[in-house]
Amino acid sequence: MEEEVKGKTSAVVAYLTIVGAVIAISMNSEPKYKFARFHTRQAFGLHIIFLGCSLFLSQWFNQYAWYGLYIFYIVLWIYGFVGALSGKEQEVPVLGPYFQKWFTFIQ
Repeated sequence: MEEEVKGKTSAVVAYLTIVGAVIAISMNSEPKYKFARFHTRQAFGLHIIFLGCSLFLSQWFNQYAWYGLYIFYIVLWIYGFVGALSGKEQEVPVLGPYFQKWFTFIQ
């Protein structure tokens, strides 16, 4: 039987929209789990980047840019979500290392 990773529930919740990421931050306040913190940073970063790019594209409309944004977001989201479900600390490609540096306020 597979060993349960501590903080897995918080890690999975973090990927369920930006609200889920905020809930996961509060869920991991006490006790603090390294696994949950890692995935909360990854998910929070993905959601913030997506929202920021969406705000930009809402002013500068280009249909193909929207397609690219959604494909980029969905692929990275699936990668991170599957990592959280499987109990692995794998950074999302391209942006993952930056999320770990930028969002150090997430404890």
